[in-house]
Amino acid sequence: MIKNSIIPVISHKKKEEENPGSVEFQVFNFTNKIRRLTSHFELHPQDYLSQRGLRIILGKRQRLLSYLSKKNKIRYKNLINQLGIRDSQIR
Repeated sequence: MIKNSIIPVISHKKKEEENPGSVEFQVFNFTNKIRRLTSHFELHPQDYLSQRGLRIILGKRQRLLSYLSKKNKIRYKNLINQLGIRDSQIR
C-alpha cells in the first residue's frame, strides 16, 4: 500500500532531476526509505535489525544535508521545505 504511493513520486523525481548522484536525489531517496521504515515499525515494533538500518540511513541523510547546507544554503532550504523535514540544529 505505502510502497505504491512512493514509487510514482520517485519516478517523477528521476525525470525531473536527471542526475541520480546529486545530493537532492540521494536525500529524496533516503527520506522515502525512512518514511517506509517508519510505517513498518508500526506493525513490527521489535524489528531491531531494521531499526539499526534506519539509524544508518538517518546518519547518511544528515551528513548529506550538512554538506549541502555548507555548500549552498538556498538549495538546502528548498530541499528541506520540499520534503517537509526539520532544519538541523547541529552543524
